[in-house]
Amino acid sequence: MASPAMTQRSELRRLILVVTASASGTIFEWYDFFVFGLLAAIMAKQFFAGVNETAAYIFTWLTFAAGPLVRPVGALVFGRIGDRLGRKYAFLVTIGIMGLATFAMGLLPNYATAGVLSPALLLSLRLLQGFALGGEYAGAAIYLAEHAPPHKRGAVTGWLQMAAAIGLSLSLSVILLTRTIMGEDAFAAWGWRIPFLVSLVLLLISVWIRMQLEESPLFQKLLDEKNISRAPYAESFLIWKNLKIGIIALISILSAQGVVWYTFNLYVAQIFLERQMHVGGAIVNELLIVAVL
Repeated sequence: MASPAMTQRSELRRLILVVTASASGTIFEWYDFFVFGLLAAIMAKQFFAGVNETAAYIFTWLTFAAGPLVRPVGALVFGRIGDRLGRKYAFLVTIGIMGLATFAMGLLPNYATAGVLSPALLLSLRLLQGFALGGEYAGAAIYLAEHAPPHKRGAVTGWLQMAAAIGLSLSLSVILLTRTIMGEDAFAAWGWRIPFLVSLVLLLISVWIRMQLEESPLFQKLLDEKNISRAPYAESFLIWKNLKIGIIALISILSAQGVVWYTFNLYVAQIFLERQMHVGGAIVNELLIVAVL
């Protein structure tokens, strides 16, 4: 019979594996999500060349915004899938959608080749990215909370909050390395595709990591007791007490945090530093890496 100390060490190793696997997959998903925004200046020229420069930037940022706008839909859909089929299954589906959508962006024809079909395809892939991330981030937080001891749930799920910053740093590093090796002219012409194509490697790593996971004991207990809600959407949106919490969290907390995050890391860098101050793209990448770290 295992001693209490051995049992505690075993539980700690299991918890470390769960946190590492969940956070790693989320880091790679945020990498995929941010690459588009960090390359906005190039994407505007590649996919919206049919309009003037200002309009091209506006359309590029509207395409980027489509991702965050559709994230709640992904959370609703994959939250239900996770409740019915398991968190692990939902994890694999979301990371697959994200990785393949990002990889496909690196293969898209530009406006000069395909005309209006080019930005239409780009928008479709961006919607898929936001849809997948909505399911991934919410599902990962729930998965970690279900594994963590009740008195450590904040500390355990807090690791997931670092994923976005690490994903941003990873995407910045890949972009900076690629443009430094290739040079700005080649990077602007076709090298910008490489950070998107790298997502296929990250996808394979993520799937392998996620395959090591098991369903959480708490979720398995809910299944065994048949204690899964039969009407989660009605309970969430038609009961004022629950809806009120969701509205407060979405508008008062998440939206405010998102505005600050995206404004500083993307708009300031891409619009102010590059367009207004005429700072080189590589230098902007370096400044952002320092700021994030």
